[in-house]
Amino acid sequence: MSSITLAALIAVATAGFAITLQAPINAALGRNLGSTLGAASVSFFVGFSLLLALSFLRGEAGAFMRLAATPRWMLVGGALGAFYVWAALWSIPILGALTTASMLILGQMIAALAIDHFGLIGLPVREISLPRLAAAGLVAAGLVLSRF
Repeated sequence: MSSITLAALIAVATAGFAITLQAPINAALGRNLGSTLGAASVSFFVGFSLLLALSFLRGEAGAFMRLAATPRWMLVGGALGAFYVWAALWSIPILGALTTASMLILGQMIAALAIDHFGLIGLPVREISLPRLAAAGLVAAGLVLSRF
């Protein structure tokens, strides 16, 4: 395994850990504020502020000048992220951390299978194979088991 592959795996595992912590933290914020939408808004504001500051500190603020020439569909990612944050913080008190995380992962795997199969958004086409379907099936089985 190459060092860049290992670094990517570690980064994604760390991000997975972070988003699993993010949902209950945001749910607690929502309870404190009395609003799940308010909590999601505050979460995005804090994240936006941090990313904006880092962009300036790293000398990458010039990237914002290219926004005018960016196709509008590419901005949908922010709306999808906002929906994720709200859905996770709303669901976690109802479903629990394990079931919420399992369902998120299953949803990601189903979408990823379709994205890979059709080569969407400029990604290379990757076949839907039996092992890849089995991986999603095992996550689905884990989701069922998480409810017991």
